Amino acid sequence: GPERRGNAGCALPAAVDIQPACLGLYCGRTVLSVNGSVETYGDCGVCPRGQRTDDNKICRECTGSPDRYDWLYLGFMAMLPLVLHWFFIEWYSGKKSSSALFQHVTALFECSMAAIFTLLVSDPVGSLHIRSCKVKKLSDWYTMLYNPSPDYITTVHCTHEAVYPLYTIVFIYYAFCLVLMMLLRPLLVKKIACGLGKSDRFKSIYAALYFFPILTVLQAVGGGLLYYAFPYIILVLSLVTLAVYMSASEVESFKDLLVRKKRLVVLFSHWLLHAYGIISISKLDKLEQDLPLLALVPAPALFYLLTAKYTDPSRVLSEGGNGH
Repeated sequence: GPERRGNAGCALPAAVDIQPACLGLYCGRTVLSVNGSVETYGDCGVCPRGQRTDDNKICRECTGSPDRYDWLYLGFMAMLPLVLHWFFIEWYSGKKSSSALFQHVTALFECSMAAIFTLLVSDPVGSLHIRSCKVKKLSDWYTMLYNPSPDYITTVHCTHEAVYPLYTIVFIYYAFCLVLMMLLRPLLVKKIACGLGKSDRFKSIYAALYFFPILTVLQAVGGGLLYYAFPYIILVLSLVTLAVYMSASEVESFKDLLVRKKRLVVLFSHWLLHAYGIISISKLDKLEQDLPLLALVPAPALFYLLTAKYTDPSRVLSEGGNGH
């Protein structure tokens, strides 16, 4: 072919296929065709759903599967509506524990079925397995903040789900939860909650209509932050709520716990949450080191029961009065 001389007199090819650099953290070139070992790439832009850029700015299919920490995160996001359901059912049912029990079971059924449906509709469809991209850093959750402006005027939009499907799968799950709740719960409540007044019957359902939009916004805005912080959130919340419950129920000794079965159920539920938090932090990478940590699960409750009698407000006030 024709040649042109460089300054040093070297022969250079006339046409060199140099593609402009692909700017932006998450912009990439899609693979248009593969001919043997030669790939043809498209223009620099947004990657299709289910793909993310590799180190060479090429959009590659997500072929991995979620690791243990990813599943623990999805489990936490799945637990949030269930725990809130249970809390509001308990809050509004008052002393009518028989109707509350049926509603608790129904809420568990709704969330379990929603989780199964969500996994079935996720790629690969019809399987309980999901394919995913690996989360590398916090910015992977917020690709919309990293759209480049090469000339400071036009913005190249490269927003895509780099953490596929950990971001959108939660929204799908919440949608299924909401639909199943609207189909099942009103019928059940109407049948069994005879002891409650008409206005009180559906209050736990109304509460869900408030907290589902809140959870959706929380995932949309804080999904990446929750991904890294959820083990610590679980530990702190399980500790605080257990202390609040025990003080509100006036539990001051082991005998007070055994008086009502419900108190034991609440205690064991908090222990399960606490264990979940410890497992999420340690990831159980080294079993011989991490499993003994689970022995710490009952420690906060035992500490509370052993020290409750010394911190009873009436006793503190009376002793303070005597001191004066």
